[in-house]
Amino acid sequence: MKKIIFYITLCLLAYSCGELVPNPDKNPENITRENTNTENTSKKVNDFAIVIHGGAGTILKKNMTDEKEAEYKAKLEEAIRTGYTILKNGGSSLDAVEKTINVLEDSPLFNAGKGAVFTNAETNELDASIMDGKTLNAGASAGTKTVKNPINLARAIMEKSPHVMMAGEGAEKFAKEQNLELVSPNYFKTENRLKTLKRVIKKEQENTIENKSAFYDADIKDSKFGTVGCVALDKNGNLAAGTSTGGMTNKRYGRVGDVPIIGAGNYANNATCAVSGTGWGEFFIRATVAHDISALMEYKGLSLKAAAKEVIQKKVPNLGGNGGIIAVDKNGNMVMDFNTAGMYRASMDDKGELIVKIYSK
Repeated sequence: MKKIIFYITLCLLAYSCGELVPNPDKNPENITRENTNTENTSKKVNDFAIVIHGGAGTILKKNMTDEKEAEYKAKLEEAIRTGYTILKNGGSSLDAVEKTINVLEDSPLFNAGKGAVFTNAETNELDASIMDGKTLNAGASAGTKTVKNPINLARAIMEKSPHVMMAGEGAEKFAKEQNLELVSPNYFKTENRLKTLKRVIKKEQENTIENKSAFYDADIKDSKFGTVGCVALDKNGNLAAGTSTGGMTNKRYGRVGDVPIIGAGNYANNATCAVSGTGWGEFFIRATVAHDISALMEYKGLSLKAAAKEVIQKKVPNLGGNGGIIAVDKNGNMVMDFNTAGMYRASMDDKGELIVKIYSK
């Protein structure tokens, strides 16, 4: 009888201390679970939703004319309304993402497609990726120089090849076989981006002569930013994410950033969320930013907002990087989180409410 009472007492004590994680072999210390879900994520808030970004960095009001600000906002609105119309009419999230990014790629305002930045050799090398949250299929291209809309190539790779990523001449050959629009490399060249390249090269030379660290120079630091992206949830509950970029100003050696790397700059999973990133690519690769947000939701039970904050406001800065993300979860919750002075961004919900912003405040 004493043994029975003793056993019951032990059970009550264990219960009062918290729920013990099962499988003691994998958890020898019997660590207590914590409820890390900071908000109710089971409720559907939007039947469909779309979010876009046009790059993050030192984007300050004092450096922007009213005319230029209006131009950026108008293009962001044009792009997001393109995708919103597709979603509203029952179209797929993949179509919405691709067509929305096309608008941004065709504009010289953003570091993607027509507005791509220059490499050290004064060429333009473009990367892109797209992912289907329903199937977890994905496609990506890197280092192309003649494909007008890299996001279209990424989708073609996803749907019409057994591969996930193609690069350089091989990717361009595949694009030609798929009858995608090809252009002269001169199509991507803009005077503004060329001036930026020369300014960055000059700054680097000055810093080398003065033996100063280029990391602390705003122009050089911002040369690592860029990118456009879109995430969407359609009426059928399918998520998709797409990202496109001209990469890093003054890049060398065939450098490839996070954008075409699934899980780093782009990720979508119907079980959790769709994410597109923009920032210092090397750190987004090392932190596997896009997938990490999804993983925090799937394995730790965090809300989209909490997961994004953990990665963008803590993990990435702790590594020494910065940037931002846009995301939408399976219930239509939307997030636009960044740790820079600004991020070109916009969102629309199923009620048609439009939000367009540039600065942090």
